[in-house]
Amino acid sequence: MQTILGAGGAVGSILAKELYGYTEKVRLVSRNPKKVNESDELLAGDLLDPLFVNQAVEGSQVVYLTVGFPYKYKIWKKNWPLVMNNVINACKNYRSRLVFFDNVYMYDRDYLGHMTEHTPIRPTSRKGGVRAEIARVLMDEVKKGYITALVARAADFIGSVNSIPTETIYKNYAKGKKAQWMGKIDKIHNFTNIFDAARATGLLGNTPDAYNQVWHLPTDHTPMTGKQWIDLFAEEMEVAPRYTNLTTGMLGILGVFVPLLRELKEMAYQYDRDYFFDSTKFEMRFDYKPMTPKESVRSIVQDQKEDQTSYPAA
Repeated sequence: MQTILGAGGAVGSILAKELYGYTEKVRLVSRNPKKVNESDELLAGDLLDPLFVNQAVEGSQVVYLTVGFPYKYKIWKKNWPLVMNNVINACKNYRSRLVFFDNVYMYDRDYLGHMTEHTPIRPTSRKGGVRAEIARVLMDEVKKGYITALVARAADFIGSVNSIPTETIYKNYAKGKKAQWMGKIDKIHNFTNIFDAARATGLLGNTPDAYNQVWHLPTDHTPMTGKQWIDLFAEEMEVAPRYTNLTTGMLGILGVFVPLLRELKEMAYQYDRDYFFDSTKFEMRFDYKPMTPKESVRSIVQDQKEDQTSYPAA
């Protein structure tokens, strides 16, 4: 049995399909789980409840923690430590291996230009502080030998409905509007394709010697700037590459009316400097080639045209 905690999100749903290459028993856990494969086992409940988490993990050889909470600091601060502790304790009880799907918010902002698994941890945002703490708690348990676990870390996503390129470039162009880019348009920013992220997470979870360490999930190395991303979408959609910059000041003003933008403001530093996520460790270990920027953009455009989930072949 392999179990996905937080199976309702974009990563969880793709991961569920991937896991059937390794096992016929997959349990999907969320508040309102839905089958991805016919034989999926569904379990509905609240991961803040330790008794429920214990029930969800029981009988699992591998557990994937891919839950996503609303993008609000107060919710993250309250929920993430509780969920991490619940999951760690449950995995200890049943000797389940744990795969934690993580992001880069805890990294030192001065090192974003070339992020590896050894980039210094120095969060300078409130959300980054939360992510740093839960990752520390998990890896401390690993170092003590209390649990077998790994951290699968991704850069910003491309390819999902909620990814920044989809929301601020594709959707605007589709409505005949200008694309939007947060921060400096000439700075490098690479993105992890969500299909690569899910495939790699399943692969890591089923590779015994991959545990007890941090892995960067496969991300194309092309040094794309914000302007180049905008141009690539425009080319694929056959529109003029028009755009507007969303500065930190604008986010502050708009955040008065749009709470999500207020929450994004503290993360705007990721777009005022080069942001390069290096996944060489994974690519070399598994001989894996990530989707290129052009393939990612084409997949988004095609997916939206067909109005159905796109699932590129491996």
